Amino acid sequence: MADPKGFLKHRQRELPVERPVPVRIMDWKEIQDSKVDNSAILKRQASRCMDCGIPFCHFSCPLGNLIPEWNDLRWRENLPEAIDRLHATNNFPEFTGRLCPAPCESGCVLGINQEPVTIKQVEHSIIDEAWEADLVTPQIPEYLTGKTVAVVGSGPAGLAAAQQLTRAGHTVAVYEKSDAPGGLLRYGIPEFKLEKSVLERRLAQMEVEGTRFYNDASIGEAGHNASELLQGYDAVVLAIGTPIGRDLPVPGREFSGIHQAVEFLTTSTRRVHGLEIEDDITAADKDVVVIGGGDTGSDCIGTSVRQGARSITSLEIMPQASTQRPENWPWPTFPKLYKVSTSMEEGGQTLYSTSTVEFLSDGTSGEGAVSHLRLTDVEFVGGRLTTIEGSERVIPAQLVLLAMGFVGVPNEGIVDQLGLNLDKRARIERNQDFTTNVPGVFVAGDAGRGQSLIVWAIAEGRAAAKSVDSYLSGTESALHAPVRAGDLSLTL
Repeated sequence: MADPKGFLKHRQRELPVERPVPVRIMDWKEIQDSKVDNSAILKRQASRCMDCGIPFCHFSCPLGNLIPEWNDLRWRENLPEAIDRLHATNNFPEFTGRLCPAPCESGCVLGINQEPVTIKQVEHSIIDEAWEADLVTPQIPEYLTGKTVAVVGSGPAGLAAAQQLTRAGHTVAVYEKSDAPGGLLRYGIPEFKLEKSVLERRLAQMEVEGTRFYNDASIGEAGHNASELLQGYDAVVLAIGTPIGRDLPVPGREFSGIHQAVEFLTTSTRRVHGLEIEDDITAADKDVVVIGGGDTGSDCIGTSVRQGARSITSLEIMPQASTQRPENWPWPTFPKLYKVSTSMEEGGQTLYSTSTVEFLSDGTSGEGAVSHLRLTDVEFVGGRLTTIEGSERVIPAQLVLLAMGFVGVPNEGIVDQLGLNLDKRARIERNQDFTTNVPGVFVAGDAGRGQSLIVWAIAEGRAAAKSVDSYLSGTESALHAPVRAGDLSLTL
């Protein structure tokens, strides 16, 4: 235990200093102020950890992170052991420390009657300081098994599976349909949340360990038949995510200027890095409407602010969440709470309990281009969302971004070519050990689970790697498997 009286001395959460809004919106760098020494804040927060007899933070984290252990080591300023314990369960703490919504903090026992420990920020500090101290080194396998594995998809699930299997001695090739590995980490997450140098240094480590990356490889499309992978590799891991974005089929959907959020975020990131752009999508000097109030919608807000949007309106069909844990989300569940994201601090307005009725075009934005949205307020009546009469109005919008999540995996392409099955939610069917109906084919991440959190993706990648290693070796693998394919977050 770090400090037996730490949670009594320091009762408040303290977060690292962020760069002021007027400063950070002028560039694409991460918002945390790297020039400020936050060590005292982080030490105080680490000291608040009570090293509970039953640490529910473990239970709330799909990875089973050893949180009390590395909180104690962070407080004692023992960085080598802290990063060792952090890496024991998590391949990429620099990703989760920046992007995870931290369900572990919802399970913090201290959170029953105080504010929980800032677990995510302690994690963030340990890994970043470890990189700076050259404590993150390649783990090259001592021997090669002679077995080969193809991993399709290089998001967090695919990368985690690939790194685990490479370290187990297998020869691993990662196939990515884009021009660079990383999946949504590469182009779907804005630079101000994850600078790509953070991704690149981890990919470089993996390459030194022996993982091979093949880009511009659209497995399942012309020239890249998925069935050929089974002929060339001993096992295949599918970590292709859920590429089908949820659409909004209302009148006027055919107008130009309406895009899936990932298209917009990808274009923006490519522009920031000076890369070629096929269909330029920009928020500059436009009235932007973001439909969907999750993390992706927030990313669209921050990106639109930096691009110089004239106005930004975010629409959320659900009512505004409570700022306090509601009774139907008791500790240690992961509640849906109202939080002002860093992007929301930067600009725009959010309209709750609002539904889009129609896309309109008056020709001012170009022939056949969206110019306005017709909206209406909604409320729950008898458990169903119902339109409030007389609440319709029209707002300007020359750019509409659909950030309503993803709905599944397409049946054509990889699924069809390998003879896999999809369930009713368009997820690839799999067993508890991540195997499928096709011998040698495994599924990890959102493709099998459905849209979920980055921490679940990494956990599934690690668990699928254990199953693959057991399949290839014929014996029980020593790799870490934090979850089963059917595991769910605790909820009511």
